Amino acid sequence: MSEATRVVHDLAGPCWIFAAHQTGARGRRGRAWSMPLGNFSASLVLPNAGSPAEMGLRSFVASLALYDAVRAVAGPSANLSLKWPNDVLVQERKLAGILGQSGGDYLVIGIGLNLSEVEIENSISLSELAVTTDYDLQLSSILENFSKLRQVFETSGVSAVLDDLKSLSHTLGKKIRVTTEQGQYEGIATDIDSQGRLVLDHGDKTISAGDIMHLRGAVD
Repeated sequence: MSEATRVVHDLAGPCWIFAAHQTGARGRRGRAWSMPLGNFSASLVLPNAGSPAEMGLRSFVASLALYDAVRAVAGPSANLSLKWPNDVLVQERKLAGILGQSGGDYLVIGIGLNLSEVEIENSISLSELAVTTDYDLQLSSILENFSKLRQVFETSGVSAVLDDLKSLSHTLGKKIRVTTEQGQYEGIATDIDSQGRLVLDHGDKTISAGDIMHLRGAVD
């Protein structure tokens, strides 16, 4: 057992790790990812996170906490939404993202929020929305919201999380194209099921968040 793994297994509860600047991080499917200085980057380590389905749902809890934190400063006029599985959008442009990665019985959830402008296609930042970019304010809000939502999830179950996730979804109701290692699928995103999977065409196909390589709108 490595020292890092031993530390994770010794944790009694959630552990947050913060970075002011990341240059060699990994995104979905091992893609290179970086976060310039002056933005928000953090990882949440959850020990004893449960089954793979439960781990995925806990990632959604983190995405809702991030959404609530951003909305508190951006306001309703910013037109925020959640792109399944875990991106926060402002009018089709990516403001923040979350990536969950499991190892044994623990889950690591990486969070990235653009406080200042970044050179990434189709992105947007809080500074471009002309709202506060204070790091500590975002940190305290995310921590508070995650604690509240985690308690709701643990006591009330998945339905409480899914109801909010669906109501804020940018993906549901749209015709999309999903690329996975098994192939490419097109259809209308009609639901998010009790395991957090995206449902196409009322059940013709279900897609797990961990399986997707790309998701975009389909063009007829």
